[in-house]
Amino acid sequence: MAPIPALSPDKLYTRCDPDAFPFETTRDLKGSSAILGQERASEAMTFGLDMALDGYNLFVMGPPGTGRHRFVRRFLDAKAPGLPTAPDWCYVNNFDDPLKPRALQLPTGMGCRFRADMERLITDARAAIPAAFESDDYRIRRQAIEESFKEDQGALLETLQKEAETRGMNLIQTPTGIAFAPVRNGQVINPEEFQKLPEDEKKQIQEHVEVLTNQLQAAMRSAPKKVRELRDRIRDLDRDITEFAVGSLIEDVMDAYKDLAPVIEHLKSLRADILENVDLFIPMPTGPQEAPDQNAMAAVFRKPEEAAALRRYGVNVIVDNRDTQGAPIVFHDHPTYPFLMGRTEHMAQMGALVTDFSLIKGGALHDANGGYLVIDAVKLLTQPFAWDALKQALRAREIRIETPTQAQGFLGTISLEPEPIPLDVKVILIGDAMLHYLLQSRDPDFPDLFKVAAEFDDRLHRTPEAHLKFAELLSAMVDNEKLMPLHRSAVARLTDESARHAGDSERMSTRIAPLADIVREANYWAGQNGHDTVRDDDIQKAIDARKRRVSRYSERIQEEILRETILIDTTGGKVGQINGLAVSQIGETSFGKPSRITARLRIGAGKVLDVEREVELGGPLHSKGVMILTSYIASHYLADEPLSLSASIVFEQSYGGVDGDSASSTELYALLSALSGLPISQGMAVTGSVNQYGQVQAIGGVNEKIEGFFDICNARGLTGNQGVLIPVSNVKHLMLREDVIKAVNAEQFAVYSVETIDQGIELLTGVAAGEKNEDGTFPDGGVNARVQARLRDLADKRRAFGTGGQEGASA
Repeated sequence: MAPIPALSPDKLYTRCDPDAFPFETTRDLKGSSAILGQERASEAMTFGLDMALDGYNLFVMGPPGTGRHRFVRRFLDAKAPGLPTAPDWCYVNNFDDPLKPRALQLPTGMGCRFRADMERLITDARAAIPAAFESDDYRIRRQAIEESFKEDQGALLETLQKEAETRGMNLIQTPTGIAFAPVRNGQVINPEEFQKLPEDEKKQIQEHVEVLTNQLQAAMRSAPKKVRELRDRIRDLDRDITEFAVGSLIEDVMDAYKDLAPVIEHLKSLRADILENVDLFIPMPTGPQEAPDQNAMAAVFRKPEEAAALRRYGVNVIVDNRDTQGAPIVFHDHPTYPFLMGRTEHMAQMGALVTDFSLIKGGALHDANGGYLVIDAVKLLTQPFAWDALKQALRAREIRIETPTQAQGFLGTISLEPEPIPLDVKVILIGDAMLHYLLQSRDPDFPDLFKVAAEFDDRLHRTPEAHLKFAELLSAMVDNEKLMPLHRSAVARLTDESARHAGDSERMSTRIAPLADIVREANYWAGQNGHDTVRDDDIQKAIDARKRRVSRYSERIQEEILRETILIDTTGGKVGQINGLAVSQIGETSFGKPSRITARLRIGAGKVLDVEREVELGGPLHSKGVMILTSYIASHYLADEPLSLSASIVFEQSYGGVDGDSASSTELYALLSALSGLPISQGMAVTGSVNQYGQVQAIGGVNEKIEGFFDICNARGLTGNQGVLIPVSNVKHLMLREDVIKAVNAEQFAVYSVETIDQGIELLTGVAAGEKNEDGTFPDGGVNARVQARLRDLADKRRAFGTGGQEGASA
């Protein structure tokens, strides 16, 4: 097998050539806010926005930082202006049932106008009605009614007096009421004289008194009826006067809204209610006889009455689209239940909390009705009751304002039940793909209500056209934020950094947010350096500064390795010991760190013990990798014989969970070293998974892994014999740091790509692996031959111990 050469520096980093750009700085470019590489999502958005059927709401899914909100905003800003502007909505009093306010739909912009007209009507009525009641006409007509009542009462008493006189009696007023007394010679007989009268005369007088008293009682029984008649006549007079005072005012308003039947119906109800509640428009009487303190107190109590008229007859506009052009667009950042569905507020009055239709507040659904509502899915789902309420509104196609207890069917205090408002809205949720899949599988309502998924791609092909579009996007951002223009060298460096973020030299990341932050910070460093444009060294300074701010943990691990608290060898050779590579991630920061992996052998029943799994630190993928390497050893070296070894593999000084199969080839190399007795170069580190045929497979985080081991070697001093083995399939992912590339160029460090385990073991041991012969054996002296011989030796020893074997015998 030919020796495997190290990768050349040009394979380790794919550069964007600044000279390929047709501009000097981004000032020469026309900026573009187009979203890069989202053709699939764009098609889905166009389809979803055009579909007017129920259930075709959208879920825009993708990783954060890819410009999802900007993407949605761009589509809506293009779509909404061509659609009809949504109407206004308001609530008014339901005079028949105040607990159930009525909803009125008004043409766009007329909600506030109607409210102003009603306020003007009430203000005019508060002036016109008192004036009408203070007019001479009203006083004369009321006085006539009252005089008529008094005349009727006088006539009744006069009739009783005449009847009493015919019987020799007189009607007199006493402190206790009306009474009858006998008369002699025009004078009322006192009690002493009455007692001196003959008995028959006294009896006759008593009979006359009884008859007259009965007549008086009959007259008194008719008095309440007369009083009611008086009140009815006065009430009818008040209605006539009120109608005269406000009738023309209401007619004027009705003429202005004659084409709106619901408004006309409301105004008719309002007219009837004003006639029944005219007291709301008549000020409390005051006069000079009242003390100053009394006047002040009366003023305090008049204010609520004045406000009561406005509250009772006013208009509560909850949706005002007068300044909206086209369909409304609402990006809602706080989707709690009340702010999404609307709410009814309360106010303190006389020690109690009260409410009415004027305290109804609309929610985001009201504002977006007739247009588009955009919500962050995670925020929505983490708010109690909000998700269920939104689904219910979309199913019922109406917005119902109620408390959560009402919505859940629980008993609560008496509150308003506003009339529901018809709902016509397109809801767009924004979240990650995992959340979409979870909702789709666990919420039966979700597939029916959100039929369109607009999925963002986190990468796009790295082409000259994509580079130029990326530059135009950066130009737009720089212009919008008034930053220094970017030199083409800075754009090229950002393009390279985008590829590194994508983890692929042939792709670019669509996560623009981190790159935008780099531009902002590079603008700062350019200013510190006195530059008038941002150059590549400013970009690099920003990248380095960002890394340093979050590198405390990675530097602490490196420090402990250098102090030999964590044992990692970078020189010499060891049997059954190898440097594996892993990636740790803390928040948005990821870094590579080496780990010592060791393998020990003994005679056994063919089991490779995964220590991490035995102590429940290893995940299922790691355990799968160990099983695969076990299968490889059995089938590759002793296909017709049972394995007779017991091996243990362990990540030394590992105190947390281990998962993934990216170390399976590393573990296999350690096991082959232990079986062959050949030492592995400790200046080398390895990453890559393996399949049952000994092929080395791609892994993730290859750049971070290489750089993590390089940092340790560089800190200890590069020897020229150090490097990293990676799978061939990971070469296209390489975007290494500049210091690593310089070391490779100076032949102080090397990166090797391998396709098979045989290639890797040769590099690690310096001994040829040896290809399998037709009879299943390997050439003498090779690694594979030594491994096969060792396995057969273990099998022979096991047979020597007996059929069952004895676990634990020394190997």
